[in-house]
Amino acid sequence: MKKSTYFLLLFVSISFAQTVAKVSFTAKIENRNSDTLTIFGPKKFKQVIAINQKGLFEATFEITEGIHQFNDGSESSMLYLKDGDALLLSMDAKAFDETIVYKGKGEKENNYLAQKALTDEAFELGLESLLEKEEAVFKAALEMKKTEDLAKLEGSGLYDKFVTTYKPKILQDVTMLQQFYAQKALAKKLEGIASPTFNFENHKGGTTKLENFKGEYVYIDVWATWCGPCRAEIPFLKKVEEKYHGKNIEFVSISVDVDKDHEKWQKFVTEKELGGIQLFADKNWNSDFIKAFGINAIPRFLLIDPTGKVLKADAARPSSVELTKLLDTLLK
Repeated sequence: MKKSTYFLLLFVSISFAQTVAKVSFTAKIENRNSDTLTIFGPKKFKQVIAINQKGLFEATFEITEGIHQFNDGSESSMLYLKDGDALLLSMDAKAFDETIVYKGKGEKENNYLAQKALTDEAFELGLESLLEKEEAVFKAALEMKKTEDLAKLEGSGLYDKFVTTYKPKILQDVTMLQQFYAQKALAKKLEGIASPTFNFENHKGGTTKLENFKGEYVYIDVWATWCGPCRAEIPFLKKVEEKYHGKNIEFVSISVDVDKDHEKWQKFVTEKELGGIQLFADKNWNSDFIKAFGINAIPRFLLIDPTGKVLKADAARPSSVELTKLLDTLLK
């Protein structure tokens, strides 16, 4: 799962059954990203599975029946685990969601989840084209998706408790996608106009203004030290910074950590050897710059052009090939 990982984690934390269950889980993964798999679940459940001499990830363990997720060190996908399940997962990590196949007891529910991830991602990617149309068109498309999702869930002969557990997730996603669309729509309106400005504390001392970068492209990462998805982007950001070193672009990271975590931010930047220009927002989420862009979830990435106008108010992440495609075009 990629763009919907936030939805997945939120749902895992708020909705699950209470039955204690024992399951066996085996995974055969080509082009693996790590030598361990981690399964997360209710009640802070965490099961780390190391690869064995046969090249398989194998384990038997007790869980609380319900929605879980597995992570291969790079990406995540949802699982539904119940007592007696014996799952064999096969996949190619280079084409993560597209290649997930389950066999064994519990396969039906988990293959449903794998396919659902693909259709959800396709819908989210299509939001860009929907932004060019009236809001009513988006609402109609979302209502159709909800209707189709509920019909498929309830008409596929899936385990009754799974259907009951998962149905709120579909309804929750409708709300999430409405918020996601609203964010995208606001971002679209900001593109092409003069960017709001800032004057924030610089980790190296003094303060830095957006105007300091006039004549250069500016790629801005809005993040915080406590944000897991933000930290996950750091290695990719470092690679992008290295790729475009010496080009007409500055990489600026703006922390929205609260004041009490100021020292934590300073240490984090130093210890993790973060590159680019590291800034600390003056009023975290309530900073004028952050509010002007309607930022209510992080990480969030912005791209400002050399004249100070907003080029992308919701730019691609460093981990996305779309970012390097765009920068290659701009900085050729």
